[in-house]
Amino acid sequence: MLELIKQPWPWYVAGPLIGLIVPALLLLGNKHFGISANLRHLCAACFPAGIRFFQYNWKKEIWNFFFIGGILTGAVLTTFFLANPDPVTVAPALTRELEGYGMQVTGSLLPQEIFSWSSLFSLRGLIMLVGGGFLVGFGTRYAGGCTSGHSIMGLSDLQWPSLVATIMFMAGGILTANLVLPFILKL
Repeated sequence: MLELIKQPWPWYVAGPLIGLIVPALLLLGNKHFGISANLRHLCAACFPAGIRFFQYNWKKEIWNFFFIGGILTGAVLTTFFLANPDPVTVAPALTRELEGYGMQVTGSLLPQEIFSWSSLFSLRGLIMLVGGGFLVGFGTRYAGGCTSGHSIMGLSDLQWPSLVATIMFMAGGILTANLVLPFILKL
């Protein structure tokens, strides 16, 4: 049984399991799935201020903190007890592309040229951390939710704004990965 849990699950198993979260939440109390709303709940709980955006009954949404706690607990348990000791297999085409940017692929998902303390305090690191963080935060607020809220919950509810947001998330990701990221990696 443990070996079954350690292996990646096919899309036709994992996808429906994620999809079943939506009707379960709706049936168990008309709850809406989304991760970014937790940041608002956290700010409302920890920093009570005169800001209208944070003045609401955040205690009604406390179930969402337990949901996020479960995600974090699952990540920690998986990292320490279910990690696959084999090196990560990287596609040869991606290896060649990354080597073209001066990066070594060593069987890790995180190239040291991007994900290290020394690269964090470089121009490239600042652009990716500060610029990327700003764009993600601004985009999430502007779109009225994150990818999980729109793409899982919103599309399941057949909401037109969620379809538009999901299309824009995908288009932005494709453009960034193919046009912006290569420029940043050359810095």
